[in-house]
Amino acid sequence: MPVVTADLKACQGYANCVMAAPDYFDLDDDGNVVMVKTEVPEAERSRVTEAARSCPVSALTVSE
Repeated sequence: MPVVTADLKACQGYANCVMAAPDYFDLDDDGNVVMVKTEVPEAERSRVTEAARSCPVSALTVSE
């Protein structure tokens, strides 16, 4: 099953991921990404991958 991970040092709080997939991503009080879920069912893979790609600093990765 694919998993999504975040590079917390790279995150700058743009929140594009939160807008695209709020069931997987959130922001903490400091504006850093918080992973709500990490395992991505195949049926949701394309949506979560697009949310990860929307990050302007490439802080998110979907991998096997």
